[in-house]
Amino acid sequence: MKHYLGVDVGTYETKGVIVTSGGEIVAQAARAHQMIVPQPGWAEHDAEQDWWGDFVHVTRRMLAESRIDPASIAGIGTSAIGPCVLPVDRDGNPLMNGILYGVDTRATAEIAELNSLIGEEVILARCGNALTTQAAGPKMLWLKRHRPDVYARAHKFLNSTSFINFRLTGVHAIDHYSAGNSTPYYLPGSLSFSDELAPGTIPMERMAELRWTTDVIGGVTARAAEETGLAAGTPVIAGTIDAAAEAVSVGVTEPGQMMMMYGSTIFIIEITADRVQDAALWYSPWLFKGQHAAMAGVSTAGTLTHWFRRVAAPDMAQADAIRVLNEEAAASPPGARGLVLLPYFSGALTPLFDPEARGLIMGLDLTHTRGDMFRAALEGIAMATRHILETYGRAGVPPREVFAVGGGTRSKVWSQAMSDSCGMVQRLREKTWGASFGDAFLAALAVGDVRPGDMAKWNPVIAEVHPEPRNAPLYDGLYRRFRGLHEAVKPWR
Repeated sequence: MKHYLGVDVGTYETKGVIVTSGGEIVAQAARAHQMIVPQPGWAEHDAEQDWWGDFVHVTRRMLAESRIDPASIAGIGTSAIGPCVLPVDRDGNPLMNGILYGVDTRATAEIAELNSLIGEEVILARCGNALTTQAAGPKMLWLKRHRPDVYARAHKFLNSTSFINFRLTGVHAIDHYSAGNSTPYYLPGSLSFSDELAPGTIPMERMAELRWTTDVIGGVTARAAEETGLAAGTPVIAGTIDAAAEAVSVGVTEPGQMMMMYGSTIFIIEITADRVQDAALWYSPWLFKGQHAAMAGVSTAGTLTHWFRRVAAPDMAQADAIRVLNEEAAASPPGARGLVLLPYFSGALTPLFDPEARGLIMGLDLTHTRGDMFRAALEGIAMATRHILETYGRAGVPPREVFAVGGGTRSKVWSQAMSDSCGMVQRLREKTWGASFGDAFLAALAVGDVRPGDMAKWNPVIAEVHPEPRNAPLYDGLYRRFRGLHEAVKPWR
């Protein structure tokens, strides 16, 4: 029997899965790690420990527990958080911690510099994206300005997925979907890296080789086989960013279908028939040539619930704390008894693009409980998501079908608040293991053992979350207060 290995590195956890050609999970493993915050606005990972170390750990554990023959693994797919920037030397060794995605806001000065040099309208027209903290390009320029010693030694700028794949194969490669976040150094019109818009700023030879997600970039090397327990020569695909693999895991394959990921962030991907050019959304080529994706995100979602657990239930084990907090939030009525929370604890991503935005709870009095505040946090994330969905509507691409995925969907309070706030139906599939499951499917697709539509068999829809009509007026009023509050506090930041 053939098997397929998928491993995904998230913000706080790495998850792996081994799957049969029929979609049966025969092994799964996870390993937690921490986001490093050296100072406010910065977010990092230790690439050696958190990316490659986790990959080795979960892979060895799954092989040991499943007892399958490593030679039966017909393909390996990887994904990880993105867009990230990791400078490596000629031997592929990290020169510093990896700089994370939009939650890291250190490069605001470089964003302003590139906008002034190129012009915001030109960047949007040529790259498909406004220049924001989600872009990898300004973070590379930040290294040049603030870490000249590291920059001088950097042979390649990798992201998290390409670093893992280099350790597996010895090949520097990045998929087009991930590369699309390298604004202003990736031009979707030519599907290429280029410094045409900002000549002389970053040398393009430091970029990885461009490939499509299901391209096989090489086989597992003898050294990687010794470290991981995998069979030497096993095909490895280019892979992608975690959110895209998560979308694959829930069967998002056609224009109008949207994935809503409840992870460390709320990350949204909708496949579109044509390129959507809107400054309030992100754009990238999709995983396969000729397809497009419009994306958006709330910077702190699961990250915010982790923070709340740490400060509000510090003496409880994580699993117990999350269970208790959800029970207390369920006991609080919709609207959290008048509380409004802004979830921008690490800046605001789409559509506000405000790296200076911060979190706020308004309306507290002596009668409010911990459960009220936790419900307000979940509803605040839902309000920010509603703002994003309105942006898709204004851009002319409202979703026709929404698939929800991620650990947050296990919270009935959170998922119901999302449907009630946004007025949308969310479809849930049977398997919730997420991006690593999508990685395994992409590996099977790459070697020709499945077709794109086979995910419906691998992972059927088992439930739907519908909005509660009686809550619509309440959430409409809450949303108006939510939107006004962000504008009102701007002068006081």
